[in-house]
Amino acid sequence: MMLKDKEPVKRVEKIIKKFDENLSVSVLKTSARTALEAASSLNCDVGAIVKSLLFKTDNKYSLFLIAGDKKASLKKIKKNIKFSDVSMASADEVKSITGYSIGGVSPVGHIKNINIYIDKSLERFDFLFAAAGHPNCIFKISFLDLTKITKGVIGDIIE
Repeated sequence: MMLKDKEPVKRVEKIIKKFDENLSVSVLKTSARTALEAASSLNCDVGAIVKSLLFKTDNKYSLFLIAGDKKASLKKIKKNIKFSDVSMASADEVKSITGYSIGGVSPVGHIKNINIYIDKSLERFDFLFAAAGHPNCIFKISFLDLTKITKGVIGDIIE
């Protein structure tokens, strides 16, 4: 089975094409499971890789989109987004909430409705690369379009 035929990848492709027909999913020969691997595969700055991190926030889930060269700050998430309780979601929670496995979590196409927050440090790049439902699949998008397609809230959420 081709990677683009996998259901999670098709879900991402359908959403990004509906948003902008010029966007498309690319299949990499090497893994993009981590930001470092993705940057190496794409020959780009590791900061241009969008990490999609699912956190449990006050008994619900929120997705945080963070530059590949940065770390999420639980303190800033609590302070700036006003959550009192924040913890990383487990691999099972990630799969059941987003419909994706860790390493392939896309900023779009989640199976459950979740709030999305985008770290402003991603603004420094002309183009970003985000996972597209599988560790070897990505899509390229501008910061502005990422905020539009995800309806994400921009903030300061990194260490």
